[in-house]
Amino acid sequence: MTATTRRGALTNGPRWLYPAKAVVTRARSVAWSIRREPPLPPQGLLRILFYHRVSDDRDELAVSPRHFRQQMQTLAELGLRGVDVVTAMELWQAHERTPPLVALSFDDAYRDIAEHAAPVLRAHRFSATMFVPTGLVEGIAASVRWLPPLLDWDEIGALDREGVLRMEAHSITHPNLLALDEESVRRELAGSRTELEARLGRTVTAFAYPAGLAGAREARIAREVGYLVAVSCEPGLNDEHADLFLLARTQIDARDNLLDFRAKLGGGHDAPLPFRRLYRRRRFGAS
Repeated sequence: MTATTRRGALTNGPRWLYPAKAVVTRARSVAWSIRREPPLPPQGLLRILFYHRVSDDRDELAVSPRHFRQQMQTLAELGLRGVDVVTAMELWQAHERTPPLVALSFDDAYRDIAEHAAPVLRAHRFSATMFVPTGLVEGIAASVRWLPPLLDWDEIGALDREGVLRMEAHSITHPNLLALDEESVRRELAGSRTELEARLGRTVTAFAYPAGLAGAREARIAREVGYLVAVSCEPGLNDEHADLFLLARTQIDARDNLLDFRAKLGGGHDAPLPFRRLYRRRRFGAS
């Protein structure tokens, strides 16, 4: 979770929020396990998971490498195939879902994803999407005061060509789009796509709204500037009636244990956390 600073830039939320969220998450996971609900998404529905970092750093956005290995092993043991968001959407819409799919994604292009997550994905023959904020890679987002190391353009290009991490767009400066005027939103969405396409030499078709902050205006602009899909940070499953420009994604947090992961995979956390919508409305202006 993030907070808004000047001109819509995003930073981490208050420290008390993360342990409080973890307590509620654990309680919901235990309730899910008592109900003995199935660990797999229902047939015909698409689950998208997302991460930020995979590292042993003391960072609320960092899932440990050990936990990430366990989580990917769990997917494999359940017979799930981990794929990037674009591939998942193509297969899902074509009704080619054998074995069952789960889409995997990472926000913000942190270097530790290449160091710790990519080898695990390779070992399982999985792929994932990495959503890249192009201005942060360039170092031009001056409003961001501190970031862990990001991948550089050479590394981004090499990983994209390999295919284990497919690069897609995540704005230029990683702002709260809701706080910007329409022209600025269009610049963020179109500019990041143009930059990525020039760097990668291919069409970029997917977008992730920073912090998942988006509404009807942002979805419309994403469609107008040429994306085919866009993802939010709202938990849940996607069915055949899902808005392709406001797709649900379930976040995997640093404090999640294996029970929490299985519960998130199985639908135990598809309803938003209590007070989530009120918190986001007051902090970001989100509806």
